[in-house]
Parts: sequence; C-alpha cells; structure tokens
Amino acid sequence: MTKPRIDTFPSDRTRRATLRDVAQLSGVSEISVSRVMRGAPSASERLRSRVLAAADELGYTPNRLAGALKTSSSNLVAVIVPSIGNGVFPEVLDGIESVLADAGLRPVLGITQYDRAQEVQVLRDMLAWSPMGVILAGTDHEPAVTRMIEQQGIPVVEFMDIDRRPMQSAVGISNFKAAVAVADLLAERGYKRPGYIGAWSERPDRSKARRLAFEARLVELGIPLIDKEIAPLRASAEIGAQTTETLLTRSPDIDAIFFANDDQALGAIFHCQRTGRKVPDDIGLIGFNGIEIGRATPTILASVVTPRFQMGVETAKLLLSAADDLSTREVIDLGFEIRLGESI
Repeated sequence: MTKPRIDTFPSDRTRRATLRDVAQLSGVSEISVSRVMRGAPSASERLRSRVLAAADELGYTPNRLAGALKTSSSNLVAVIVPSIGNGVFPEVLDGIESVLADAGLRPVLGITQYDRAQEVQVLRDMLAWSPMGVILAGTDHEPAVTRMIEQQGIPVVEFMDIDRRPMQSAVGISNFKAAVAVADLLAERGYKRPGYIGAWSERPDRSKARRLAFEARLVELGIPLIDKEIAPLRASAEIGAQTTETLLTRSPDIDAIFFANDDQALGAIFHCQRTGRKVPDDIGLIGFNGIEIGRATPTILASVVTPRFQMGVETAKLLLSAADDLSTREVIDLGFEIRLGESI
C-alpha cells in the first residue's frame, strides 16, 4: 500500500484524528492499530513502532469515553509533571488543586521523569479520557504533544518557564533573568572562579538554558565559568554531595558554585561540613527554587526563590479562563527573588 502524504491527515487540524487515519497512514489494518493502542502483547515491536510513529505524526489519541458520555469532555484536568521527588512540583500541584476544586474539577497526575517520549505517551493516555484541559510543566515538548492538544480543541497552560513561546498560555518565571541575576550577585560579592552543578543530564531544556545564560553573563562580567559537573541521575542531596566532591577535586580553586536546584546545593553544604571547607568563607553556594528545608539548615542556603504555590494558582485560573474563551493567549511572569541566606 502506498503511504499517503502526512499533510492529507487530517486536513482540519482541529479534527480529532481517528483510528482509521492511523491505520491508513501506517499501512496496517484498524484491528492492528487497536491492538497496539491497547498494549496487546501479541503486537510485534516492528508493528508498534510503525503504528506509534503514525499516531505521533497525526496527534492521535484514543477516546475512552466514546459512546459512554454525551458530553465531549469530562471534569478532569490532565496535569503532567516531570517528578514529585522534590519539594518543587508538589507545591505547584497544591496551588492548582486549590483552584480546580472550587470549580468542580479534578486534576489527574501524569509523571514523565523528564523523558520527552514518555511525556507523549502519558499525554496520549490521559487525553483518551477527554479532559477539559491540560497543564504541562515547561514549554519544551515533542511536536506530537502540540498536535494532540490542537486536535482536542481544549485549553492548555504551561508553567515554570516563560522564556519560550508557549502553545497557548504560560505562567512562570524567566530562567534567563534568574541566571543573569545570580551571575551579577556572584560578581558583586567578589567571587572570581565560579563553578556550576546540575543533574538529570540537564533535562529539561530550561535547566540547560539557565546554565548557558549564567555562563554567558559571567563572560560579560570578566569572570568566566571555571568548571561544571552535570550528573546523569536525578537531583538529590546525595547526588549534590557527590558532584560537589567531583567538581572540587577536579577544580579545587573554585570559590563559588551555582546549583540547578536546592537539593544538590544542600548536599554541597553537608559535604563542605564533613570535609572542613567553610561556607561561605572558603566557598559560596547558591541553589535554585528556594525550598523550605534550605531555611532550616545550620548554614541557611542562598537560593533563587520561585513562587511555586502561586504559580499553580495562576496556572489553574488561566486554564479556567481559557476554557471559556479558547482564543485566550497570555503569558504571566510571576518574577523571583534571591534569598541571600548565609551561604554566599
């Protein structure tokens, strides 16, 4: 069977792609497509890859509610985040839930582990239940994510980052401005040999973009980055201690470190206490996000404080506004502040 051009399916991007569309594009039967979408173990890996590639190109999602409800959407809101393993996203979720509950809506949570391909599958599964809207962390996604949401005709709000153009609307902070502010602070405090530590192999892209903005500003200030260490594993205090040890073993004259998150920065404080390196006399440390435990450590952690609960509140409010008017396009900059603490 000759594979048709992708731009013939569907011609109206707001029409929801059907199982038949996927079957025609992938060159297999509708029964085969159904088997793949149901996760049938009898479906070969070759068939799975072929069908899912076509589904991604079309933005196809199953409709679990077809024939069950007369309405085209449910009272569910799909909320997809990378992780709930630290104090950042739970606070955002609390803010989202506080608004949705009053509107009679229920958030349904999906977790991606900072994996873009996994985000595609999680979103496809959640859209199958016809949520009234979608909330996504960040503004960097696979093209299939945009296509699927476009075909649903529902609002989507992205939160955390406002430096990139969102699909519809976004709520968050400028990571670029935050990185520049940290570089300026280090220069004002007299630090001359800064370093940087990250995790998750710099997923998501906003983390890498923040680091690159930090490096660029340091160059402008005449104090270029000495060294960096990016862990492949998830961010934690333990990983923070390990990466700090690795970085300082390789570049012992570093006098300040900017961390991608507070978890790693807290690990660095513990490492310095254990090894006798004084903070901030011997080395300055500054984290990102301003989680609560950073205010309770023996050396109070300096950090870029992000308004996470408020971010969730404003995200949910914007989603409800967009549900009444799908033409809504808005970007809300909540700003940030730098808590100086005692580590810088």
